Amino acid sequence: MRSKDWDACEGLPPGQGPSARASDPGSPPWQARFPHRSKVWQLRTHALTLGKRPLVVGILNCTPDSFSDGGRFFEPKAAIEQALKMAADGADILDIGGESTRPSSEVVTADEELMRVIPVIETIRPHVLVPISIDTSKARVAREAIAAGAEIINDVTGLTGDLAMLEVACSSQAGVCVMHMQGTPRTMQENPTYDHVVVEILDWLHARRDALVSAGIARERIALDPGIGF
Repeated sequence: MRSKDWDACEGLPPGQGPSARASDPGSPPWQARFPHRSKVWQLRTHALTLGKRPLVVGILNCTPDSFSDGGRFFEPKAAIEQALKMAADGADILDIGGESTRPSSEVVTADEELMRVIPVIETIRPHVLVPISIDTSKARVAREAIAAGAEIINDVTGLTGDLAMLEVACSSQAGVCVMHMQGTPRTMQENPTYDHVVVEILDWLHARRDALVSAGIARERIALDPGIGF
């Protein structure tokens, strides 16, 4: 399990954008600069309370080529046992993915991704109380995972990799995690370039948040992920 840098967000008042914050060395602690930060992350049927303590996300890679576990949970039986163990150990969310996003990883088909994740989600859903997140950038995979019981769409492309993903997010009322990344998982570490990394990532995340809100996704359903490591 690991703590994930997800930040459920609301809008910032004028004059408190990322450029203004980064340019002021005497600015107050970050908590004071986010007065409208949401205290709840609203999912399909769950609502997660934020701020009392960090929420722990149990990461389950149902892939043969994971960068963190080396394919230990590729087989469904091993994946199911690990998911149940993480829930019993206190995970607040179970994040399940069927396509590796490690550097230089290869894209897999939606059929393959579904074959890896759906049996796991369907099996564990009746036995865990914590919400399940589907880690995918494919709308079809997200749709079928939600039908199987997932509550969150965790998309490393920030809902830009599949044009149909926005409709799935809107219609399903799932929680959405929007991640920043330059390039694709295969290319993301070849030449990442920033002039002001914190400012540029915040600007990108806030622009994506505003685009999703304009498309009809409520602010309290959106979490932002800076993509540390990407």
